Amino acid sequence: MRILLTGAAGFIGSNLLEKLLSLGNEVIGIDNFDPFYPRKYKEKNLENAYKNKNFRFIEADICTPATWESFGNNNFDVIIHLAAKAGVRPSMVQPVEYNKVNVLGTNYLLEFARKNNIRKILFASSSSVYGVNKNLPWLVDEPNLEPISIYAYSKLAGEQLCEFYQDYFDLNITALRFFTVIGPRQRPDLAIHKFVKAIIEDQTVTLYGNGQTFRDYTFIDDIVSGIIGAMNYDNNKFEIFNLGNTHTVSLLELVKTIEDILGKKAKIEYLPEQKGDVPFTWSDIEKSRNLLGFNPQTDLKEGIGQFINWYKTLV
Repeated sequence: MRILLTGAAGFIGSNLLEKLLSLGNEVIGIDNFDPFYPRKYKEKNLENAYKNKNFRFIEADICTPATWESFGNNNFDVIIHLAAKAGVRPSMVQPVEYNKVNVLGTNYLLEFARKNNIRKILFASSSSVYGVNKNLPWLVDEPNLEPISIYAYSKLAGEQLCEFYQDYFDLNITALRFFTVIGPRQRPDLAIHKFVKAIIEDQTVTLYGNGQTFRDYTFIDDIVSGIIGAMNYDNNKFEIFNLGNTHTVSLLELVKTIEDILGKKAKIEYLPEQKGDVPFTWSDIEKSRNLLGFNPQTDLKEGIGQFINWYKTLV
């Protein structure tokens, strides 16, 4: 297949990129090296892919019309759209920028697909679209979606745009709601990365709330497997899938797991809960199991262990 992958240099994007190339696909990758975290990490993420003759990288902004015009009439089989402004808390202080990238950028992509008759599109959404919803675990057809952050709102708006384009322009679009992805190359702003760094460097680990919030942590290789399953799934209507581990872990249990692996205790400071943070996430993945063959294989301890091994290569 000939695949266009946006957000190719990021955490999920670069891991997916290597898998796509290993399967013999030709991949054109786009990334704008957003300064949300240092460019050097993203450059390093691409090192293996650059060695593959079936990979071509383009540094470009998905919110710039010229980016899409530069592709001309390329015959892509699939577009996998991972590029986005990431992070719940930063979205609350940069709402316009988040909506510009995550909504307008997605609209530019969909227009490009429509005009060039590229029917197969995968859109990276987020578990954050469920908001504070007590109907646990979360089903993809849950009607009461109430995002509590600008980031979550922008992802839900992206889903709705995709559904519109599917219905009115006969595209073939699948939205994938990722649940707290962990593993090698995880972004520096995410909890496990911050906690590991703090404990190793004898710094304070900051926990917001009482430590009893819980998340559905999902290993990167399992997420990649789910994306590949969705790429091979032929849907004739707009579809949404949860990609999660369907097993929840409290924040304190997460810290304890990291302590056990490192053999070192954390210095913990508790601060008030942050606006935009949901208290829990929990995926129902029955639909993903049945239609995508999605079957998570990696538990939290193994996933954190692999992250720590990767992190130690950086320091």
